[in-house]
Amino acid sequence: MRYAVLVTGPAGAGKSTFCSSFVTHLQTSKRTGHLVNLDPAANSDAFEYEPAIDIRDLISLDDVMSELGYGPNGGLVYCFEYLLQNMDWLEEELGGYDDDYLIIDCPGQIELYTHHPFLSTLVRNLQRMGIRTCATYLIESQFMEDKYKFFSGVLSAMSAMVNLEVPWINIMSKMDLVTSNTEDSGSGRNGIRATKDIARYLDPDPLLLVSAPGSRDEKTERNSKFHALNRAIVQLIEDHPLVSFLPLDLTNPDSIETVLSHIDYTMQYGEDEEPKEPTNLDEGDFADLE
Repeated sequence: MRYAVLVTGPAGAGKSTFCSSFVTHLQTSKRTGHLVNLDPAANSDAFEYEPAIDIRDLISLDDVMSELGYGPNGGLVYCFEYLLQNMDWLEEELGGYDDDYLIIDCPGQIELYTHHPFLSTLVRNLQRMGIRTCATYLIESQFMEDKYKFFSGVLSAMSAMVNLEVPWINIMSKMDLVTSNTEDSGSGRNGIRATKDIARYLDPDPLLLVSAPGSRDEKTERNSKFHALNRAIVQLIEDHPLVSFLPLDLTNPDSIETVLSHIDYTMQYGEDEEPKEPTNLDEGDFADLE
């Protein structure tokens, strides 16, 4: 059985860094993982590990922009259309990997997850090949600095979940840049957060959008033309609590292991595997069994 993890999220969320740490952690755990690059605009210097499969071997954004005159966004859309027209190439590239983790690094253009059917079509093709698939969606901890920016991230994650229709894990990345130590403000670039406040972001509390009654912000919001829209968003998140986040601190191996264990559980990793019989029973620890 083969397993694929789509690593998605907006640009700058730390997807490529997470993929590299993911591969390193799998290797440390004596497991096999392979990096698959599906970003035709990727810079080779961004990869700690050489991709086992690289969409740039099929088509690259630079070629599309120079030969067809497309801009970056239109060029990415064209690259994915071209990939879907040449799925036999991807199927051939994937043919040599069995019982392995395929970690698929996706582009940072979130329209590909929320507005276009490209990735959902790709997922169906992976499932047709017998590959168990799940997706992760990363947003960075900086989103916690602005409650409106944070909830735009929550809504984009929800939209991508509905569009792709696969087992899904949302991750709050770069948690090493957040500190709960009020005495050391310099230790967290993305600000100081009390533990209880961090919990309100990891399991999004829609009341974060609502200011305290009687406060200046609350009076301003009531007079804002967006007040009704904010109330509707709060109601939507309360009625459909689909999104919660796992904190990810890449400086902490336990944090990476927690994320990996959730991915394993989501895809039921190893549940269909048969026990492997030792080949040399007359050697080593198995000599006494004869």
